Amino acid sequence: MKKLDLEEFQKQRNILVNTLRVKGISDENVLNAINTVPREVFMNVNHKSDSYVDKAFPIEEGQTISQPFTVAFQTQLLEIEPGDKVLEIGTGSGYQASVLAVMGCRVYSIERQRKLFEKNQFFVYLKSFSNLHLFYGDGYDGLPELAPFDKILVTAAVAEVPDELVAQLQMPGILVLPLGVSPTQIMLRLSKLENGEILEEDFGNFSFVPMLKGKKQ
Repeated sequence: MKKLDLEEFQKQRNILVNTLRVKGISDENVLNAINTVPREVFMNVNHKSDSYVDKAFPIEEGQTISQPFTVAFQTQLLEIEPGDKVLEIGTGSGYQASVLAVMGCRVYSIERQRKLFEKNQFFVYLKSFSNLHLFYGDGYDGLPELAPFDKILVTAAVAEVPDELVAQLQMPGILVLPLGVSPTQIMLRLSKLENGEILEEDFGNFSFVPMLKGKKQ
């Protein structure tokens, strides 16, 4: 990529970050991560010029790269601290996982689509993170062998909160997910307290594709 292209993309990232501030993203660590991760490397060729438009775009296997505001909003709800052990359900393009990795998390990300998982295994940008670990599996199962996790992020809509994921959450810990069926869901934050109690908080309506069970070959 030419130097001029890189400079233009950085200008567009700066503009995007200012847009996210106006929309209510206040965590500077989240904004710095959005301003660091090159979203253009995750985009299909036909959409690279729109890399910093604040909307979702299609990627392989009928999936999408999430809207930057949604990525920033969910990440802000997680209240990330450097060193947090984070489970992400739905690697997709790898953009959200990269934002978490840039923030200093130990990221464990599950993808149910084998072709996407295999593509990401050879994705040079993702391989640059020693703190990002990719898994092929059913997100509803989580990663019990690596639990507990300080934070868990679900990037697709669930009809009900998966008990398996709540069980894999540290005390204290935070789980963020979109709850409900189409066309819209409630962005829910579950905080598991030190005594094991669960505090639920509602952060408004969003629209996500449904989270599917099982693995896809």
